Amino acid sequence: MTFRPIHQIVQTRAVTEGAGVSVRRAIGTPELGQLDPFLMLDHFGSDDPDQYIAGFPEHPHRGFVTLTYMLDGHMEHRDSMGNRGDLVAGGAQWMKAASGVLHSEMPRQTDGLMRGFQLWINLPAAEKMSDPAYQEFGPAVVPEVVGAGARARVLAGEYGGARGIVDDPNTALLYLDATLAPGAAFEAPVPASHAAFAYVFEGAATVEGRAAPGHALVVFGAGDRVRIVAGDAGARLILVAGRPLGEPVARYGPFVMNTREEIEQALADYRDGRLVRARASVSGG
Repeated sequence: MTFRPIHQIVQTRAVTEGAGVSVRRAIGTPELGQLDPFLMLDHFGSDDPDQYIAGFPEHPHRGFVTLTYMLDGHMEHRDSMGNRGDLVAGGAQWMKAASGVLHSEMPRQTDGLMRGFQLWINLPAAEKMSDPAYQEFGPAVVPEVVGAGARARVLAGEYGGARGIVDDPNTALLYLDATLAPGAAFEAPVPASHAAFAYVFEGAATVEGRAAPGHALVVFGAGDRVRIVAGDAGARLILVAGRPLGEPVARYGPFVMNTREEIEQALADYRDGRLVRARASVSGG
């Protein structure tokens, strides 16, 4: 058993998405363009409706998966194929855009805190033009593991005898939301083959004696286990890991393919109204 040290700390960048929503971007920046198989991580959060009410109007995706996890607030999903979902606090949505999806994500509240994460996960070349699919889950079905000074919601993968609700078969995804009491230690096994990161969004913590500051991405080095110790005020964080795909990546805005020619085809398909090719299958609870 080898605990993973901190390999890199990446400060977030403030960017504007959708119709003017400000987010903190941790993956998909000049400092960290990608962490195979992860393409982007955005942390959105505000209690000022003027900063989120315009939401994310209809936009396209092709070639990857989005995983949205709501911490607070209420977001409505709609797409060009007639699907509709309500994403509430504690719920998650896994959307395999694959060959093409047009969708919108709009707040269903006019005041209060809106907070969550969106993670982009790459698809292998063999899956990029497959049919879209969705997994949608409410907070009641997310398993929670409680230990000494720590509790973890298991969104994907296995932890503490619980299996997560989201299945990302290409990456063997692990996604935990962990809350730690002051000074408490949290440990989780992580396959040595996986890329892994943590993002502390409340309080502060340390990893192997090194500070893991709040609102920064901690990229882990080699090992097969992660140990995180909360600071004096406690901590809350997400721990995410996935199996790298090891394939070339070509990306432009909302399209992620393997070659520049495939990106140009995606742009042409979107321009000519051919992006959406199949209705998505839906599963969840």
